[in-house]
Amino acid sequence: MANNATGLVRIVKAAGYSWQGLRAAWQHEAAFRQEALAALVAIIVACWLDVDIVSRILMIGAVVLVVIVEILNSAIEAVVDRIGQERHPLAGRAKDMGSAAVLITILLALFVWIALLWAHLR
Repeated sequence: MANNATGLVRIVKAAGYSWQGLRAAWQHEAAFRQEALAALVAIIVACWLDVDIVSRILMIGAVVLVVIVEILNSAIEAVVDRIGQERHPLAGRAKDMGSAAVLITILLALFVWIALLWAHLR
């Protein structure tokens, strides 16, 4: 059966699916909860700091990107686990690559924060 929703109905349904995804990530992924809480703290700190608007946007964007990549990593892991629980080199590679993407994003966020705070405090 095809989904014929258009316009506002489609947008409302898509928002509902997105909310379900956020709830699933929160309920089932400890890493997502940790990174989301860290991002919330970082966003509060970024709003409190006396930095220019571009720096604030970069700081907030960097930590939000970590959360986004963690959701994508969790989605990859869920699909791989759905396909099968047996060990397979491609399944391991997919999970490792997703994890590497999260690590690189965390390192990017740290670099952005350190560079902008260093420039601000000099």
